[in-house]
Amino acid sequence: MGFTYFLVLIGESGVGKSNLLSRFTKNEFNHDSRTTIGVEFSTRTVQLGTLTIKAQIWDTAGLERYRAITSAYYRGAVGALLVYDISKHLTYESVERWLKELYDHADPHIVVMLVGNKTDLETLRTVPTEEAKDFAEKNGLLFMETSALESTNVESAFHDVLEAIYKKVASKEVTRGSISAVTLSSPSAMGGESQEEKKPCCKNL
Repeated sequence: MGFTYFLVLIGESGVGKSNLLSRFTKNEFNHDSRTTIGVEFSTRTVQLGTLTIKAQIWDTAGLERYRAITSAYYRGAVGALLVYDISKHLTYESVERWLKELYDHADPHIVVMLVGNKTDLETLRTVPTEEAKDFAEKNGLLFMETSALESTNVESAFHDVLEAIYKKVASKEVTRGSISAVTLSSPSAMGGESQEEKKPCCKNL
């Protein structure tokens, strides 16, 4: 049984979103990573038990001037990794704003994981793990700390998000809305408009 899930990586510029993506999809890390302009994407197929899941992951620009382009990509997303840098408290302080923006544009059932990246910079840490974990729990988010450089928890982060999406869909918790339509690879799911009024099944598209 196979599914395609569409995920977005969001967060401030410089927190390591592009390297998390390249570590997960190509097992590469680029020390001279340039700022993402607009949106880039990669795909990877993973096995979760007997399931084959193709993750299509969009890496969005953290810079303010690209915000209008990137918000359009939230609409079909069923999962998001909201990334901050554990050594730069300012990137953590903006997490709430990113979350609000995500919920303003994305499906209400979207699975979100808060990701504290760059654990290789432990000696420079300014964001305590417990503080971020508490914030994630209060807001109903998954949470993990990662290092794209050392390849720590990168696989686990993406796998946990994909698994949570699958469980949501399989439990029939989501019976309406674009999240189920995306799972069924419905062409209308990428249409941008809310699917709330439409039944996900048996509609002539």
